[in-house]
Amino acid sequence: MLDVRKIRENPDFYRERLARRNSGDEKSISELLALDEQRRKRLQESETLKSERNRTSKEIGAIKAKGGDIAEISAQMKTVGEQITRLDQELAGIETEQTDLLLRTPNINHDSVPVGKTAEDNRVERIIGKPAEFGFKPKPHWEIGAQLGLIDLEAATKISGSGFIVFKGLGARLQRALINYLLDLHTGQHGYTEVSPPFLVRGESMVGTSQLPKFAEDMYRVEEEPPLYLVPTAEVPVTNLHREEILSADRLPIRYAAYTPCFRREAGSAGKDTRGMIRVHQFDKVELVHVVTPEESYATLEVLVGHAERVLQELGLHYRVLSLCTGDIGFGAAKCYDLEVWAPGVGAWLEVSSCSNFEDFQARRMNLRYKNSEGKNVFCHTLNGSGVALPRLYIALLETYQQADGRVVIPKPLQPYLGGIEKL
Repeated sequence: MLDVRKIRENPDFYRERLARRNSGDEKSISELLALDEQRRKRLQESETLKSERNRTSKEIGAIKAKGGDIAEISAQMKTVGEQITRLDQELAGIETEQTDLLLRTPNINHDSVPVGKTAEDNRVERIIGKPAEFGFKPKPHWEIGAQLGLIDLEAATKISGSGFIVFKGLGARLQRALINYLLDLHTGQHGYTEVSPPFLVRGESMVGTSQLPKFAEDMYRVEEEPPLYLVPTAEVPVTNLHREEILSADRLPIRYAAYTPCFRREAGSAGKDTRGMIRVHQFDKVELVHVVTPEESYATLEVLVGHAERVLQELGLHYRVLSLCTGDIGFGAAKCYDLEVWAPGVGAWLEVSSCSNFEDFQARRMNLRYKNSEGKNVFCHTLNGSGVALPRLYIALLETYQQADGRVVIPKPLQPYLGGIEKL
């Protein structure tokens, strides 16, 4: 959430930065400022009347002590009390409207984010490795998975509808192996603390990490009281671990790694990547979350990207790193890198990780702060990234390591997790 005080101080800066997103959100600045002016006016009027009431209450006490008549002044104070009640009600309504608008307004982007309108304008930072070479036409993952009995998409459709996967036999074991490998890598080599969070969260947790209220249609909601939501990413429960807290400076930085299944309706993606398992409603992911001071956040973003890249490097996959442009970056991110792995069977780059610095955007929504060296309570900066997401990693492995005889080679780092199996 943006800081309305900073918007008040420099509205043109926020208009210009939001205009770069090409989403029309810069129009909200004028509305936010108008609401802020109304809020401050009502607040000042209310406080003036409350001060008058307090002063008059003392006068009434003095008059009563002398046996004087307080009927007229009491009637005046009754009117003042009614005015205060009305103003406070109006103030509460304005504050609710302003907060709702702030929650629906995206973050502004860092100076280093490339300006652009669509994904075509994303900047390629680096390309690592070379695409696998084949002496045959590489097959897509759905053919490989079906022939080897690893995945059963027809059964998944029968059970749950389109956009779901059934893994079978060694296919299920490979999925489990990948999750364990990712957790071991990040906790063992990169120093993350493993967390196993709930897969259902309250609405305030979704608000805290900016999934709600903007993206309600993409979420799976369980009708409870209060409502619960299936997590779209471990970012939600893990970042909210410290919601409404003031951390001591010596607790920072914090690094968490968590596995969860992820549930997304993908309401705005109908008809996209419908074949195979490129775009699904349920998938597994290991998420990396950082909570740091503002001074450390951009150096931490580069570290986070490096940790996600390490996965692809160890598995010998061809990938690239993109810096997302202003028109393609996520709602809450100040800066974001995407990692895309090459899938030769489908002939496409597939995103397996998005690494974002939210600065204090999420922390303001969660009221997550730390006490700095001067004893002041300062909003933390939060970052997260996939480390990495399945099943697109799974896709890249099947398609990259397929052999002419139909088998699939298992990269060496994964072999211990599969009991030493070298080929599927």
